[in-house]
Amino acid sequence: MVLELLILIPVIAGLAAIGIRSDATRRVLLVGTAAVHAMMVVAIWFIPPRSLLPNWVALDDLALIMISITSGLFLMVSIYLVGYLARERPLVHHDFEEGVYFANQPEARFTVNVLFFLATMCLVPLSRHFGLLWVGLEASTLASAPLIYFHRQHRSLEATWKYLLLCSVGIALALIGTFALAAAAVLPAKAGAIPLFIDELTKHASQLDPTWLKAAFLFLLVGYGTKAGLAPLHNWLPDAHSEAPSAVSALLSGAVLNCAMVGIIRSHQVLAAAGQEAFSGGLLVVFGLISMGVAAVFIFGQSDYKRMLAYSSVEHMGIVALGIGLGGVGVVGAMLHAMNHSFAKGLLFLTAGNILSTFHTRSTTEVRGILRVLPSTGMLWLIGGVAILGMPPFGLFNSELTVLRAAVDAGRYWVAGLYLAFLAIIFIGMITIILNMAQGSPPPGLKRGENLRETSTMIIPPALLAVLTFGLGLYVPTQLGEMLRSIARLLGAQS
Repeated sequence: MVLELLILIPVIAGLAAIGIRSDATRRVLLVGTAAVHAMMVVAIWFIPPRSLLPNWVALDDLALIMISITSGLFLMVSIYLVGYLARERPLVHHDFEEGVYFANQPEARFTVNVLFFLATMCLVPLSRHFGLLWVGLEASTLASAPLIYFHRQHRSLEATWKYLLLCSVGIALALIGTFALAAAAVLPAKAGAIPLFIDELTKHASQLDPTWLKAAFLFLLVGYGTKAGLAPLHNWLPDAHSEAPSAVSALLSGAVLNCAMVGIIRSHQVLAAAGQEAFSGGLLVVFGLISMGVAAVFIFGQSDYKRMLAYSSVEHMGIVALGIGLGGVGVVGAMLHAMNHSFAKGLLFLTAGNILSTFHTRSTTEVRGILRVLPSTGMLWLIGGVAILGMPPFGLFNSELTVLRAAVDAGRYWVAGLYLAFLAIIFIGMITIILNMAQGSPPPGLKRGENLRETSTMIIPPALLAVLTFGLGLYVPTQLGEMLRSIARLLGAQS
């Protein structure tokens, strides 16, 4: 199989969707493309693919894991979208918060952007050149911005502009970092320069200028960290997640943040090869703890459950950054955490979409009795809440414990203490909200099935995501475990 097809197939499908007039046919195309893409990803776990441009696009362990997360989550989201887009078919909708009327974005345009979005999210981890990686992340911003503006009203517009402006500033800083990396790669005595291919930079890392290299990482961390939702650069994330359709929020949280983190990991890889992992790792630890601290403050007593899930993403990206910064077994924990978070957060955002469609509010105080009104959704909401908070036997328990172990093994007890304190605060804040929403009596006049019938497209995707995060908590496949350790060695671990 040709590796580039993982990028080209969604692009071709997106172009085909432009000319399709039937909404039903277009939804079939969306699900079909997602299914074919997922099967191709499964195949490359067993059959190494061939790259037409191996210097520019290639597959390593990090890329395979990230593409697997993206493709699997995209398949679940696409199935969910079949029912969601059918419900959103009417052109004029009533805004339940402000009482105004608005028109959704045309479904054809939405579908095209979703498919292009998949292509960009595959391009980023497959990129072997820092310039191409930057292009991929910039393209993902342009492809995803219209998705946030699906509900064409002023709050969605504001969230979209905030996303574009802040992420554009971030991506501009990342471009400066890429230029600084090029400056670090200029060899003395007019010997030329090392090209910005990841393999070349790591191979000749000892020849890179350390000052320019540190400056490059700082800009790349701040730039890509903005897109990854690391605090204090996260301000776009709560608005975008709360105003976008829940299926889009699942992709933003479960896939886009990981793609941005890939840029940071690749940068850290170069510094580790140059013997500067203490510098880059230290910055990652600081940003990771700050992200967890900010999330703890805003999650506690949060009045909007979609914003609560958004701040939870800030927390978990902080955990990923922290694990990578600690190094060694922490990298294993961080990568496993990225997988678990994507599946658990996808589960929560899809169930949040079901809740919003029935209760017509994002208020955590007005939603009560989900288990009575939507039994299956309510159960999945509880499962997702328990999973995202790191309760055993779900996968996030193992990955969070592994990151804690890395901090203790490194003798960084103050890091371990802050880590546990933030986890405890977030646990109390989120579990209170989640339980209160699931239990109790529904609002007066709201009866089961009155506003929404729990269809298969609404329940099966989040249920499968629940199975995935539960399964990763019970068993980590041998091949996956070896790949995680390989990534750790790539980032400087000794074993």
